[in-house]
Amino acid sequence: MSSDVKDMSLAQAGVQRILWADRDMPVLASIRERFEREKPLEGVRIGACLHVTTETANLMRTLKAGGAEVHLCASNPLSTQDDTAAALVSEYGIDVYAIKGEDTETYYKHIDAIIDSKPQITMDDGADVVGRIHESRPDALEQIIGGTEETTTGVIRLEAMAADGALRYPIIAVNDAKTKHFFDNRYGTGQSTLDGIIRLTNRLLAGRNFVVSGYGWCGKGLAKRAAGMGANVIVCEVDPTAALEAHMDGFRVMPCAEAAKYADVWCTVTGNLNVIDESSFVNMKNGAIICNSGHFNSEINIPWLEEHCVKKETIKPMVDEYTFEDGRTIILLAEGRLVNLSGAEGHPANVMDMSFANQALCAEYMVKHAAEMKPGCYVVPEEIDSEIASVKLATLGVEIDVLTEEQVAYLNSWNMGTV
Repeated sequence: MSSDVKDMSLAQAGVQRILWADRDMPVLASIRERFEREKPLEGVRIGACLHVTTETANLMRTLKAGGAEVHLCASNPLSTQDDTAAALVSEYGIDVYAIKGEDTETYYKHIDAIIDSKPQITMDDGADVVGRIHESRPDALEQIIGGTEETTTGVIRLEAMAADGALRYPIIAVNDAKTKHFFDNRYGTGQSTLDGIIRLTNRLLAGRNFVVSGYGWCGKGLAKRAAGMGANVIVCEVDPTAALEAHMDGFRVMPCAEAAKYADVWCTVTGNLNVIDESSFVNMKNGAIICNSGHFNSEINIPWLEEHCVKKETIKPMVDEYTFEDGRTIILLAEGRLVNLSGAEGHPANVMDMSFANQALCAEYMVKHAAEMKPGCYVVPEEIDSEIASVKLATLGVEIDVLTEEQVAYLNSWNMGTV
């Protein structure tokens, strides 16, 4: 085993945290129990590029229980939990290449280590492994049968590749499963993003103007949670339907350049480029706090800040203050990277339970069906989504109704109208 982690002496603390998260991941635990018996991934090599957290560790345990040979690297330089990485290597026998705070060169060296393991299934969070394979490591394509993708950002990249005819193998868009984006994106991002902001700043949100760029599922969750903390929420959007929804949900909607005049705290969740840009920076009031909870740090034009500031000072780890010629300051959190994972611990285990159940079951599905699937992006099969929701309800002690035979017949008919 040739792993690269920060400190193996952290392993025992990592085990405790992994098992603590496991207590709130009953769906994944039930899959792990079945995988242990049936070994549906026997002999399959999986190369995963995910946030190395306690929740991810329980997914890795599940894949290994299913018989897979698992290799893991970080999908973000700042999201790794070093004790978790050490525990996975020491206690669970999984190759891990991840160090919190690693530089860009090390980050891609770790991705190459995953590709060097000759994975048959790739498991991505942002499509960096897929991109690397297609752009500079086509040698790895020969043995790959398929993959999965965890994030909105990654799915956008993969769909663009598929549209250009560049995607060389089938990938299931785990992000688009209902049991992923309805819950993980909305409830997970909403809570964990505020957690990261508050941990890094210790600022009271009540009464402040909180700007959210993007009103997809992540933006909806973040706006709702910020409002629940007493903030005055402003939404910036480019999609007219999403903007209208934000307006009808009770939030002020305006362009970025206008929102910049009011922003006390501003968070991007769009998956796009330069969302907070020059037109916003020049209008920001003194002391504005900006951050990002989208996958890549491209949503904030950090090079503009670096070029135009007269002073940059690190107030404390992951809190950088930029001072401009007119005396105004802008405070950037977590280097513009995922503030919920860089400044806090990421999504709660309870929602990652469903997301990673999707990953495990989609890996099993890929092994069974890859030969029938052509290169492209695929939705999570409805039966997998439904099974995860049903098991989750059962673990919560929630019961629901079942359609009667009469009701099923009615729903499948066309000639039963007004009586």
